[in-house]
Amino acid sequence: MNFANKTVLITGASSGIGEALARNLSKENCRLALAARRIALLEKLSGELKLNGCDPLVVKCDVSKKEDVSAAYRQIKNKFGGIDIAILNSGAGHKVTVDNYDSKFAEEIFGANLFGIIYWVEQLLPEYFEKKKGTIVGISSLADNRGFSESGFYSSSKAAVSIYLEGLRVELNPYGIKVITVKPGFIKTPMTDKNNFKMPFIMSPEKAAEIILGGIKKEKRIIQFPWQTVFLSRLVGLLPGSIYEWLAGSRLVEK
Repeated sequence: MNFANKTVLITGASSGIGEALARNLSKENCRLALAARRIALLEKLSGELKLNGCDPLVVKCDVSKKEDVSAAYRQIKNKFGGIDIAILNSGAGHKVTVDNYDSKFAEEIFGANLFGIIYWVEQLLPEYFEKKKGTIVGISSLADNRGFSESGFYSSSKAAVSIYLEGLRVELNPYGIKVITVKPGFIKTPMTDKNNFKMPFIMSPEKAAEIILGGIKKEKRIIQFPWQTVFLSRLVGLLPGSIYEWLAGSRLVEK
């Protein structure tokens, strides 16, 4: 798969992986639609991308709101006629403990991470069914395999994303519609900058974008990286529940 002459949507394009993806794709001779809540950052990015000869459409969109997604899709369709590749990258995360427990964090995290994908898929499916083709790229995480303490809302939202995309991939395959799941490890973004713990093998968003776009071009089902974190996450996933809980509990006691 190549990006030339295709319309590519990137949600969460105002910073982090989304911004890095936009910068890379601006050199791929494609039509770009950039969506995010922070419109000022998007417009600044758009101005920089125009230097590469790319004139992206900038759309303000809170993916956790169905009406925002619907309006954004209409804008993109009116401008470009449709979307060929949707990179659904928007995400949110908070450190939530039993001391600051509040369901509003769950609503924000699941709204951006899970429903932000669901709402976009709802818009895309009629178009993709009609064309008998299309690509949906959903950003999950290597944190989808266990219930990590203080990240329960985040980990469970990403687990839901991975399972949702897997089922969707099976259902859409007969229609010629591709579904790709992306599972990064730690990426240096404004969200991870808030973390106060060690993040092994942390990667720049630029390197992450390079890997993701390479995986999309190869039409991989699952793009996961870096390999060291993939290996460690598989080991953690294999631990019996009692052992994992003991180890995780020991870490909390040490703190």
